[in-house]
Amino acid sequence: MPLFKVENLTYYYPETEKAALKKINLDIEEGEFILVAGGSGSGKSSFARALAGLIPDFYGGRIGGGVFFKGKDIRTMDRRKLAREVGMVFQDPEKQIVQTYVEAEIAFGLENLGLPPGEMLRRVAEVICFMNMTSVKEAFTANLSGGQKQKLALASVLAMQPNVLILDEPTSQLDPVSAEDILNLAKRLNEEMGFTVIMIEQRLERCFHLADRVLLMEKGEIICDGSAQEIARETIKKDVPFVPPVARFFAGLNTSLVPTTIKEGRKLLRSYLNEKVFTIEKQTSLEYKNLKSIVSLKNLWFAYPGGQEVLKDVSLDIKEGEFVAILGENGAGKSTMLKHIIGMFKPDRGRVQVLGKDINKNGFKEIRKFTAFLSQNPNDYLFQDTVEDELLFTLKNYGLKDLSVVEETLEKLQLLKYRKTNPRELSSGERQRVALASVLVTGPRLIILDEPTRGVDFRLKAELGRFLQREAEKGSTVIVVTHDVEFAAEFAARTVMMFSGRIVSDGEKHDVLGKSVFYSPQIGKICRGICEGVLTFAEARDKIYPLIEGKATGESA
Repeated sequence: MPLFKVENLTYYYPETEKAALKKINLDIEEGEFILVAGGSGSGKSSFARALAGLIPDFYGGRIGGGVFFKGKDIRTMDRRKLAREVGMVFQDPEKQIVQTYVEAEIAFGLENLGLPPGEMLRRVAEVICFMNMTSVKEAFTANLSGGQKQKLALASVLAMQPNVLILDEPTSQLDPVSAEDILNLAKRLNEEMGFTVIMIEQRLERCFHLADRVLLMEKGEIICDGSAQEIARETIKKDVPFVPPVARFFAGLNTSLVPTTIKEGRKLLRSYLNEKVFTIEKQTSLEYKNLKSIVSLKNLWFAYPGGQEVLKDVSLDIKEGEFVAILGENGAGKSTMLKHIIGMFKPDRGRVQVLGKDINKNGFKEIRKFTAFLSQNPNDYLFQDTVEDELLFTLKNYGLKDLSVVEETLEKLQLLKYRKTNPRELSSGERQRVALASVLVTGPRLIILDEPTRGVDFRLKAELGRFLQREAEKGSTVIVVTHDVEFAAEFAARTVMMFSGRIVSDGEKHDVLGKSVFYSPQIGKICRGICEGVLTFAEARDKIYPLIEGKATGESA
């Protein structure tokens, strides 16, 4: 008997005519590690909710077919018993956190299960230690960073010790090191403790190789089901973008072996290049030194009330037309720095100038119309009845009357088909794009985005990156805080690294990311020490393919 048996599962959310899930038939065996991939709005989260027994009872709507857990219809099972068996971490951790303090949040689920105090104390202590959360165990949950909230949501579920762990984009707000910790934890739970793990992820480079089985979804259906190797070959044949860079690179060589790990990729690349070492000359980036300064931070210090210093002597100068990616660990001060740039916070010491205005002296009122800021949570921007109304509201708020930009912006972000849709009915990635459109519709000179690729699939991420590049080429300044190293390497020209409230590295992306071990894209990790100077798939295709094909024979290219 399979652990889960899904039979002809079809589901419609309330007041919608389009099926979120269409006639899904699937068996999941106990102990499997399953990765679910697909585009934004393809039905991944709906499928996860069905496995957790949340639809239609919690979300409403219409359902056909059934989901059976250990042979029982999941809708007829006792909720408390199901919670002991199946745990789910949602895409947006803020929707899952209900208590004000970290320890209380982890204990909340245990209290609902009716566990004795001694057992609860042991489990809470164990999971805090296991998740390396000792430093924040007494913290106020509202003060946690997005990544810390994500870890807390996972800790709360793990404390209930379920046998099945359903993870909906568990690393979307985590820095690369923390993401590796979570993924290694999931793999340990699967391999060493027998957990069945079902993981939804957009950043496939992080976890593609971990899965026993990959499900690829499109328009509410499972269109591919197989091992990582099988899915890589199948998706590349169909020119589907849902495959990590390492597999995509080698598939272009028509090799019979498609590596899914860095180790396999490096070994194969060395064999292709006959153990030679090449240095690839990187393309020179644009020169910004003589351009106008758009953002200038000078000796910035800041601490939250009663807390430690979050920003420590931060100085940064960003010029007109630059596309800058800011990376670093969770809690490094990245989002706090952005909030100083837009005038939301005032520094304890130091100076902030934006578009030539001193923010400390109410300059933010003068720059507001020329600045677009998108925070980590897109739901903060969505309160109109339709997607189109969200953009119209922004124009009205700024006194702008050119309504043609609404259609242009919706088209750029592939949102035209949703213009009359209530934004709260959209998927997380779609809501992210609507929020982005609502701040870009003014045609700002300074674009500041905090984690804009969260919940966004490969194809739309590429569209967003190219859109931002075009805006920078037209003279706008783009600043993006992100944990998505692949996105930063592909589209930004300059990279800034922050740790513990300080800027520790700042420069051209090849100089910063190429020298990093943990903050390097997949292609960079494969090529380190073999073909130095290569970070992205496009660079590898243009520079390494000719070497492999025998068009270059020297030690440099």
